[in-house]
Amino acid sequence: MILVAGLGNMFCSDDAFGVSVIEELAKREWPDHVEVQDFGIRGIHLAYQLLEPYELVVLVDVVQRGGAPGSVYVVEAEPDPEPGPEVSMDAHDLGPDAVLSLVPRLGGTLGKVVVVGCEPADLGTGIGLTPAVQGAVETAARLVTDLVLEQRVSEGTA
Repeated sequence: MILVAGLGNMFCSDDAFGVSVIEELAKREWPDHVEVQDFGIRGIHLAYQLLEPYELVVLVDVVQRGGAPGSVYVVEAEPDPEPGPEVSMDAHDLGPDAVLSLVPRLGGTLGKVVVVGCEPADLGTGIGLTPAVQGAVETAARLVTDLVLEQRVSEGTA
């Protein structure tokens, strides 16, 4: 199984990037073993979803790495195998790192996790992506599709 999960808050401008990419991906046909879901700000729901045995999880979210707004990154996540004692349980403030470190505490194990992220220009209150980030939505959707296809080939299910 493969999970593609969009994260973000649609009321905080570019933070809605993951949600926007999922909207684009939802228009496409996917095989039965690929789940494409918008988790928005429901990080705790994502943590419980990750208790399922996924071979690949692709998280789509904003990522601040110091690049130009609209820069798209593909990063293989390396969850901490020994999560610290402090994991916020605020369902509206549970970022990807916290979600990934919560999964082992809930009794799950993670397979491969890849983040497709975009450098934001504005994370302030507002609806709608900035032009640079909006321009990256299709690029990210294409990268997610490529990651899913690569996983299928490596599994011999292409």
